[in-house]
Amino acid sequence: MKIKFIKHLLIVCMLNVFTTAVSAQQSHTETTSNKPNPDKKIIVVETACGQCLFGLPGKGCNLAVRIDSIAYFVDGTDIDSHGDAHAKDGFCEAIRTAEIQGELVDNRFKVSYFRLLKNSGKNEK
Repeated sequence: MKIKFIKHLLIVCMLNVFTTAVSAQQSHTETTSNKPNPDKKIIVVETACGQCLFGLPGKGCNLAVRIDSIAYFVDGTDIDSHGDAHAKDGFCEAIRTAEIQGELVDNRFKVSYFRLLKNSGKNEK
């Protein structure tokens, strides 16, 4: 009887741990659109890791764009949404070219559309 109770308790505990682990997973939602807004201008910019290649302050690796020789961190998409940042052609290893739409707000670029251009990387390290 006692062994049966312990087995049931163990099963309940395992289910509880499993349920907690599954519900703790973060879902990644992209805030940028796949299509540009025809009413807004598309600009072509350099893009890379702000800390690794553009010399912006901070810890970790965060996506940035360079507009008119000035680098800005990006809000609306992140460095991991566009492949492995530490791959040979990743944002921490190469400056890439992208088409973007959005606006500068508080010294950050709020992107509403972001599309990497093919064969745009130039290795900087």
